[in-house]
Amino acid sequence: MKAIIVEDKEYIRKGLLNLLSGIDAEVEVIGECESVQEAVIVTKTCKPELVFLDINLSDGTAFDFLDQLETIDFKIIFITAYEEYALKALKIGAVDYLLKPVDVEELKTALQKVAKLSADDQKHQIAKAKQVFTNEANHIILSFHDSYQVINLDELIYCESDKGYTTFYCGDGKKHLVSKTLKDFEDRLLEANFQRPHQSFMINMKFVDKYDKAGTIYLKTEQKFRFLHERKNLFFLRYSIGIRGKKS
Repeated sequence: MKAIIVEDKEYIRKGLLNLLSGIDAEVEVIGECESVQEAVIVTKTCKPELVFLDINLSDGTAFDFLDQLETIDFKIIFITAYEEYALKALKIGAVDYLLKPVDVEELKTALQKVAKLSADDQKHQIAKAKQVFTNEANHIILSFHDSYQVINLDELIYCESDKGYTTFYCGDGKKHLVSKTLKDFEDRLLEANFQRPHQSFMINMKFVDKYDKAGTIYLKTEQKFRFLHERKNLFFLRYSIGIRGKKS
């Protein structure tokens, strides 16, 4: 396959070239790009069959590049420096990604997978990847030893952390235990209208029924929690803002 590398860091491009030259893969790199603008021009000119595509580029994202093409008639292997939860979605389907620094065995696996990928399957997976990456899909991806679990944040009631593990409690009664701390998920959950009134748990504000001045939060699903005194005022403020926002 004729390939191009779209990556804004030269040492990553060179490292990938070295790995490709050292494995038994029928891949010929015919171009290198470091920006969305360059990638669009080179792709239209060279018509590659495979693109190694960095998620975050100097002037935009991989999806900004793809949106500027009339058709996507080449295979894609995404590259990223961050093992973000959203990007785990890429491995749920057929589209793969490589984590920087690129590992040679991961590279071999990605090439084998993409070689078997049909054009229709790839279009579907790219659409899903874009949806997840841009947060249009309101979910989070949990990574386990041999699988990934998709959690709909609208149905996630609360998360509880204990000794380096976090349990996710969902509205369907299922719970999922992962070997990561709550801190690892905090930023993403705060974006989705969760609050952390205590260091041990985060709750989905849409499930809050009431709270009292003594420091207890009651959920519509009948769970109740105590929050830390120093976090009480902040919780009250965010809760009241959320309620006013819904009414307006």
